[in-house]
Amino acid sequence: MRILAAGLLIAAPMTAMSAPAMAQTPPATIGQQYVPAPWWMRDPVIASIGQVKVEIQANRAGFSASFQSVDRSVAEASRKAADQVRALSQTLAAYGMDKVRVETTLSTRPLYDQYRDENGNLRDNARADKIERYQADASVSITIRDVAVLERVYATVVASQPSSIGQVYFSLDPENAWKSNLAAEAMKDARRRAVMAAENAGATLGSVRVIDPTGRACQTDVLAGWPSYQSNDDQQTSVDQIVVTAERMGGPPPPAPPPPPVGDAAPSEAQIEAARLALQPPLQTLTDSACVVYGLN
Repeated sequence: MRILAAGLLIAAPMTAMSAPAMAQTPPATIGQQYVPAPWWMRDPVIASIGQVKVEIQANRAGFSASFQSVDRSVAEASRKAADQVRALSQTLAAYGMDKVRVETTLSTRPLYDQYRDENGNLRDNARADKIERYQADASVSITIRDVAVLERVYATVVASQPSSIGQVYFSLDPENAWKSNLAAEAMKDARRRAVMAAENAGATLGSVRVIDPTGRACQTDVLAGWPSYQSNDDQQTSVDQIVVTAERMGGPPPPAPPPPPVGDAAPSEAQIEAARLALQPPLQTLTDSACVVYGLN
């Protein structure tokens, strides 16, 4: 074990070995002086963790809006609330499910006659024969899958004059190609760090012993009297080579969707443009890491 320890070089990303230990089954009995080294450490090796990150614009957005109607008849209140969202739903659905997804729900509740108790507090007379009116709420939940149309969709909802509008939220749904590029860059970063560490130590890099995308192989402290497995939060390398396909809405606005059927009170083009606001998707961070163990010459 002393020979192995003398030949072990730890690359720059391995400097965080003092982090909190993760619960794992140790490869030795408690109280043993040394921990058995893995098979790939029979000869001098260098373990290198490659870590990369990239900032990508959020490519998903969403918000909700509600329309309210009050009437003495529950059927009439529901009809009025549904009428308010019908034209809006048809207008947004015309974008296509690949760009905009719309979910509508309708709920009603009774509004009771109210009275004041002996303390002057206003209370509902919650009895079936004391229902004065019914309140119907039609809610529209909108998911934007193409942020290029976000501003126009939001303006369309605002121009429809809902009772309330929720806050716009953003998220990132990375494509598989982005993940693959990030994983490849993590491997390259691991090699760059290993080459630099080996050269600085007066050695040369040998063949690959272990490739571990999870990074666990590089997190085992085989030099300790007791294993301390921990996570690695080292500083990550920014990757500039990854091409992001999502971009800020610039230049000409996206084409307007087909008009809704005649007879529905959809917002006019002038109303939509008047309600338009700048909504810029924020940048989201993607990270990846990879552990590569090299032999040393």
